[in-house]
Amino acid sequence: MKIDILTIFPEMFEGPFRESMIKRAQEKKLVEIKIHDLRQWTEDKHKTVDDKPFGGGPGMVMKVEVIDKALKTLKTDKSKVMLLSPQGKTFKQEKAQNLSKLKHIIMICGHYEGFDERIREHLVDEEISIGDYVLTGGEIPTMVIVDTVVRLIPGVVGNQESIKDESFSPAAAGLEYPQYTRPAGYKGWQVPEVLVSGDHEKIKKWRKEQAEKRTKLKRPDLLKP
Repeated sequence: MKIDILTIFPEMFEGPFRESMIKRAQEKKLVEIKIHDLRQWTEDKHKTVDDKPFGGGPGMVMKVEVIDKALKTLKTDKSKVMLLSPQGKTFKQEKAQNLSKLKHIIMICGHYEGFDERIREHLVDEEISIGDYVLTGGEIPTMVIVDTVVRLIPGVVGNQESIKDESFSPAAAGLEYPQYTRPAGYKGWQVPEVLVSGDHEKIKKWRKEQAEKRTKLKRPDLLKP
């Protein structure tokens, strides 16, 4: 997979994409992530990427021609162009699964008051939001989405089976069951006996029951009617 990110703050991505699983995925050539400064597609001496909104009002608006020129440079027939915006459809695990199967994603990070509406209408395939709140820009949401998507690419996670029953995954249909590790006893807090019984059928049943119980208690909205 190739991921191109358009931003006016490219330095923000240096830390998150140089650590842990994302770093290893790039080293293994499973994903190629490139950060592009939108200002390279400007033509004035001040490298202006925004301007005042027509009709007046507060804030500044991202210019359509800058985004258009960037996409003409990067986009191919296999590209999926996504705009990070509070107005977008809420990002969920199912969406991450779908994106992880694509060959090329272009992500546009917004800033200031928003985007020229012609960007939405003519240049992007979809808008995505990570929640019902407003951040200073689209950089952090982009990091969240890239992290979620990249770990689903085959070969990134060491044991691919480990992601099948995670919370919000299609197979889980809810939250994940409780997990424990050694020691079996600590400060009088004991691991459930069934987990050290060696009876795999009982363990499987217990985990299913606990996952359903936890989902009902914490996220009943995830349960199918």
